[in-house]
Amino acid sequence: MCEMGYDVIVAGGGPAGMMAAIAAAENGARVCLLEPNERLGKKLNITGKGRCNVTNNCGAEELQGKMCCNGKFLYSAFSQYDPSDVMRFFEDHGVPLKTERGNRVFPVSDRSFDISAALEKYLRTLGVELARDRVEALWLEDGALRGAVCRGGRREARRVVVATGGMSYPLTGSTGDGYRLARSAGHTVTELRGSLVPLCAAGTLCQRLQGLSLRNVTLRAYEEDKLIYQELGEMLFTHFGVSGPLVLSASAHMRRFGQRRYRLEIDLKPALDPEALDKRLLSDFQRRQNSDLINALDDLLPRKLIEPFVDLTGIPPRQKVHDLTREQRQGILGLLKALPVEITGPRPVEEAIVTAGGVSVKEVNPSTMESRLLPGLYFAGEVLDVDAYTGGFNLQIAWSTGRLAGTSAARAAWSD
Repeated sequence: MCEMGYDVIVAGGGPAGMMAAIAAAENGARVCLLEPNERLGKKLNITGKGRCNVTNNCGAEELQGKMCCNGKFLYSAFSQYDPSDVMRFFEDHGVPLKTERGNRVFPVSDRSFDISAALEKYLRTLGVELARDRVEALWLEDGALRGAVCRGGRREARRVVVATGGMSYPLTGSTGDGYRLARSAGHTVTELRGSLVPLCAAGTLCQRLQGLSLRNVTLRAYEEDKLIYQELGEMLFTHFGVSGPLVLSASAHMRRFGQRRYRLEIDLKPALDPEALDKRLLSDFQRRQNSDLINALDDLLPRKLIEPFVDLTGIPPRQKVHDLTREQRQGILGLLKALPVEITGPRPVEEAIVTAGGVSVKEVNPSTMESRLLPGLYFAGEVLDVDAYTGGFNLQIAWSTGRLAGTSAARAAWSD
C-alpha cells in the first residue's frame, strides 16, 4: 500500500514533532504526523512532574548560556522562535501561563495535559492527518527521498521531518528510532548518553540517607579538582546515590565518565561563611556543652543526617561537646561547608530526562534544519546533538527546532 499526496511527513508526536507539523500546516502544506503511541505528547505529559515546564522566560543571551553543547547551532532557530513566541502561542491557544522561580514557565493549571491538548486541538483545526503509525525506514529511490516506509505501508511525501526524540524514557516511545533513520541516510550519530540524569555514588552514605531531601543547599561539582558547577537549590539522596534538581543540572556538566573522576561537595549552610558558621558552632556548643556530640547537632542538621555526619567527622558520637578540640570543631565546620559525595557514574540513559548526543549538527543546516546529506530530510528536537540544563530550556529547543524544520520543509515543498 502507498499513501500519496503529502507535502510533509513528520515522524514523532512529541513537542518538536507537533510543532513541526503545526508550522508546516500553517505554511500551507499537506501534513501527516506519525506517532505510534495511542496519544500525542506522551513524554511531554510527564515532564515537570506532570506540570510541564513549557519554557524559560528569559532573554536571548541567557537562553544561549543554558545550552550544554552546540549552542551556536541553535542561534537561528532561537532567533526565529524564542521563549516569548512560545508563551504567546500557548496563551493564544487557551492555556494561561505563569512564571515561577528561576523564570520557569508552567501552565496556570499545573497540568501538562493542557499543553498537549492545545497542540492536538490546533493540529486538527489545521487539518493535519494524525496517524497512529511508526516510521520503519526512509523511502529512498536512486538516492532521493520519496517519503517514509511505515508499519502500515509506504507514505509518499516531498519532505520528511524526523522528530522521534532520544533514548530517555523508552516507555514513552523514545526508543532511538531517529538515530537509525539518520544513519540510514549517511548521518553521523555522536555518542549517546544521559544528560540531566541521577548519579551513582560510592560508599554507603547515600544509602543511609535514602529518602532525605535537602533544600537551600549549595551543590558544587568537580571534574578532578576543577569546579565545573555550583548552584543553590534542592537535592535528594537515594539508594544508588543522589538525584533532584541540583544533581540533574550538575550531571549535564559531567561528560567524560570513564576518563575523568567526578565528586560533589554539599554546602549544608550556604547562608553562612566559614567565620560566621564557626561562631554559630561555638554558640550552639556553649549551650549544649554537657551533651554528647550526637545529641548536639539537632539545630544544625536534619535528624536523619546527624549520625552519618558524625561518623564522617571521626569523632566518637558520645564525646562530650565541652571536650571537643579546636581541630575537631574545624573538622565539623569543614564537613558542614563541603560534605563529600564521590560519584561513580550516571544512571542509565533510560532514566535521564534528556539524551545527550545525537545527529551531528555539522551535517544539518542550522538555518533550515535540513540534512546536508539528503535533500528533503529534516531533523528537530532531541534527536539532534543538542541539549540544555533544566528549567524549560530543552523544551524550548524542541519548540524552536520543530518550528524551523516544519516551516522550512513546507516552503521547500511548495517551491519544487
